[in-house]
Amino acid sequence: MTFTIAELAERVGGEVVGDGSLVVEGIAPLETATPNQISFFSNRKYRKAFEASRAGAVVVDRGTEVPAGRTVLRSPNAYLAFAKISTLFHPPVEALPEVAPEAFVHPTAKVHPSAQVMPLACIGPGAEVGARTIVHPGVQIGEGARVGSDCLLYPNVVIRERCVVGNRVILQPGCVIGGDGFGFALDLEGEGQGPRHFKVPQVGIVVIEDDVEIGANSCVDRATLGATRVGRGAKIDNLVQIAHNVEVGPLSILASHVGISGSTKLGMGVVAWGQAGIVGHLTIGDRAEIVAQSGVTEDVPPGRRVAGSPARPDVQWARNSAVFDRLTEMHRELRALRKEVDRLRGQGKGEP
Repeated sequence: MTFTIAELAERVGGEVVGDGSLVVEGIAPLETATPNQISFFSNRKYRKAFEASRAGAVVVDRGTEVPAGRTVLRSPNAYLAFAKISTLFHPPVEALPEVAPEAFVHPTAKVHPSAQVMPLACIGPGAEVGARTIVHPGVQIGEGARVGSDCLLYPNVVIRERCVVGNRVILQPGCVIGGDGFGFALDLEGEGQGPRHFKVPQVGIVVIEDDVEIGANSCVDRATLGATRVGRGAKIDNLVQIAHNVEVGPLSILASHVGISGSTKLGMGVVAWGQAGIVGHLTIGDRAEIVAQSGVTEDVPPGRRVAGSPARPDVQWARNSAVFDRLTEMHRELRALRKEVDRLRGQGKGEP
C-alpha cells in the first residue's frame, strides 16, 4: 500500500510543504525512517532526530520550524495526523466469518453470522456476540452476557455472566469484566465457629459502553447491586483496578496501575495517571486530572488538577514538596536557633 504525501494530507486534513508527489510506503520513527517512509515530529526533545532524519516526509504541527529542503505535512495536531496515517498503513483486522470447530458455543447462545469465534473460545448459555466481532482463543463469555458489534476480544478475556459490552469495544489479553467485587462483612460469631469474613454476594453486572478500550490484565468488578459502568469512549490502560459500583465517565483516561475503590463516580473526561489511587464513595468532577502516584481521599471539583498523597491542588503540592526536600536542613537550622535563643536568654538573666 502506497500514498503520495498530497494524498495523505487530503486524508488527514493537513497541508504539504515541499514535494507533495513523493510516494511513501509506510510510517517509521525519525531515527530509522528511510526516504520511502513518512515519520512524525511533535515533541521538541526529538528536534535533533528530526533534523537528522532520512524520512521522505515528516508530519509536524503547523508552527514547527522546518529545515530547508525538508518535505513536511503540516497539521493542527501532528500526533492525531500520525495516528490516522498509521491506521491507513495498518488497517484494523476484519472478522473472518466463522466459528472454529474447536470453539464451544452453547446451543442457546447467539453468534452473528459475520462474527469470528476462534478455537478454544467458550460462549455460554444465552450469551450474544454481535456483528463482525472477533473472539480470540481462550475467551470466556458467560451466561447471558452480551457483546456488541465490531468488538475485538483478545486471548483469555473473561466476560462474566449477564455483563454487557457495547459496540467497537477492544478488550486486551487477560482483561476481566465482571469479576466479583471485594465485599465482606465481619461475622464475629461465625455461627459458633469463631470470627470470619462473610462474603457479600455480588449480584450486579458491569456495563461497558461503546468505543471503550481496556488494557491487558485490567479488572472491572461487577456491582454488589446494580451496575459498574465504564462510559462511552473511555480508555483504560493495563493493570487497572475498577471496583464494584464505580462509574467511569465518558472519555476518561486511566493509566497503568490506577486503582479506584467502590462506588466512586468519575465525571466526563477525567484523567488519572499511573499508580494513582482513589478511595471509595468519592465524586471526581468533569475533566479533573489526578497526577501519577496521587492518593485521593476527598472529592475533586471539576477541572481541578491534584497531586500527592493525600492529594492536594497541584500548585500547593509542588510548594509543599519544595519545603519537604529541605526539612533536614531546616531542622538543623531550627536546633541551632533554639540554642542561640537559649544562650541569649541566659545572658539576659545575668548568667555568664
